[in-house]
Amino acid sequence: MAEQDWDRRFVELLQELRVMQTGIQILFAYLLTLPFSNRFGEISQGQTVLYVFTLSAAAMATAFLIAPVSYHRLTKPAVDKRRVVVVAARMAQAGLFVLLLAVGGAVYLVMDIVLDNSWARVISALLAIVYIGLWYVLPLASRISGDGIARNT
Repeated sequence: MAEQDWDRRFVELLQELRVMQTGIQILFAYLLTLPFSNRFGEISQGQTVLYVFTLSAAAMATAFLIAPVSYHRLTKPAVDKRRVVVVAARMAQAGLFVLLLAVGGAVYLVMDIVLDNSWARVISALLAIVYIGLWYVLPLASRISGDGIARNT
């Protein structure tokens, strides 16, 4: 593949990362402010554990989704573009997975506080199915079938 193709792929990846970074930054900011709200002291031990897990997942997703920029900046003169794109794409996939955990944890935590635990489980499970379907199953099915939706539009 030509150097220009790898440049194009990297630019596309950066555009995708911009979309993901906005979402994770908003979620991360929300999670960081939660302990300062009045009702935070009323949450159960289990909810506290879930909060810590969710906050950690959001922090990890932020790290993975910003890492490709740093990797590119620090390796630019020494590493070929193909390697940068491959490593950055892997970081983005890891970030996307951890983002899924962070969003799922945040939704579950809020639903558990607003509703009750059984409804929180049902709603969070349904949302997880939607996210997994849209983020993983649909793209992989399109890739396997060879006649992806993107090609037909």
